[in-house]
Amino acid sequence: MTLQQIRYAITIAESGSLNKAAEILYIAQPSLTSSMQELERELGITIFNRSGRGVTLTADGIEFIQYAKQIYSQYENLVEKYENPKKLKKKFGVSTQHYSFAVKAFVELVKSFDTSCYEFAVRETKTKDVINDVASMKSEIGILYLSDFNRAAINKILRTAGLEFHHLINCSAYVYLWSGHPLSKKKSIRFEELADYPCLSFEQGDTSSFYFAEEILSTSEYLRTIKANDRATMLNLMIGLNGYTLCSGIICEELNGDDYIAVPFEADSVEESSVMEIGYITRKDSLLSNIAQKYIEEIKRYLQIT
Repeated sequence: MTLQQIRYAITIAESGSLNKAAEILYIAQPSLTSSMQELERELGITIFNRSGRGVTLTADGIEFIQYAKQIYSQYENLVEKYENPKKLKKKFGVSTQHYSFAVKAFVELVKSFDTSCYEFAVRETKTKDVINDVASMKSEIGILYLSDFNRAAINKILRTAGLEFHHLINCSAYVYLWSGHPLSKKKSIRFEELADYPCLSFEQGDTSSFYFAEEILSTSEYLRTIKANDRATMLNLMIGLNGYTLCSGIICEELNGDDYIAVPFEADSVEESSVMEIGYITRKDSLLSNIAQKYIEEIKRYLQIT
């Protein structure tokens, strides 16, 4: 197996087509196909399912590409550092579920550095992408939550990916809605009181697994549901449709605005999954960079964790 074959496989996986990958790599498509067949024979696995509609990754292929991206990323960093050491910028990236406090902590972190010398990235994204970004070292840290419902499933995924979860804080469930909502003045809100209003949730892409949902109590039966893929759209739907979502109650008004409030969710009974354990994920046994450590300090400062 060569670095060239690894690069070829990654490009095919990302483009979803042998023809497109060949164009990107500036090689003949038959040569690319031959190289991949040789790689698959050497590894003893099938990386790609091939059809007239393109190529898709097999289960073995998904695992291989995950490791391949890690190796090739390290190779690119090595080349960049020793070919142009004076131009090399230190990098830090964080991937997170849609939490305004995580973005706020990132803002405060970046303020303390000279951005001409550093390359920063923050990604509010799907749960699966948070995990994949950290596993592939695209991001050094990922922010997500666990509950009694999803903990076993998520932890199994993390272990398989060579990741570990670090506890930050436990939070009770809150109903997040705009200040003009008919229920906004209540001291607490019961589930049945929400029946006339649409429940808003973040879209999780191709997977429909409840375990990847960002909202607590994702298995409850909601009469009206609407999905969004970004925080700004979610906030607009709250105002336009009197929508709501269930969250941790940790809201950054500076970023979300002061037109929204979090009202305690009143469970009819004690539900095991009504508590959110928010934390961060890293590669197992890895040492965090100084920038990553400062980011965690900013989060703890915002969450008032001592």
